Amino acid sequence: MMKAISSSEAPVVIGTYSSAIKVGATIYLSGQIPLDPLTQVLCSEDITVQIKQVIKNMEALCVAAGGSLADVVKITVYLMDLAHSTLVNETMAAHFVQPYPARAMVQVAGLPRGAKVEMDAIMVLR
Repeated sequence: MMKAISSSEAPVVIGTYSSAIKVGATIYLSGQIPLDPLTQVLCSEDITVQIKQVIKNMEALCVAAGGSLADVVKITVYLMDLAHSTLVNETMAAHFVQPYPARAMVQVAGLPRGAKVEMDAIMVLR
């Protein structure tokens, strides 16, 4: 059985999808862009601030699902410019512990609302 997960500490979805879906012990987090949950607008033009906001939004959904970032097993990172991959690594190192989640990182032609980064994830509750 599927259950939708949302959080007042994460942005409201901007389309026909759920912020996260729980199936058994697995939670699928939809792509998170760096929207401020209070204003629903892009948090900053600064890529470092955007990466931190995306992780903060993901963390809010993890907590709402009954877990934490430590339960994330897979992340996909979408960047407008792969030159920012070092900033992603630095920010992830500050929020995740070893063993780090599996990850894919790709450069894309565009992201919603002019974001420079988007991440989706899969977490498994222990």
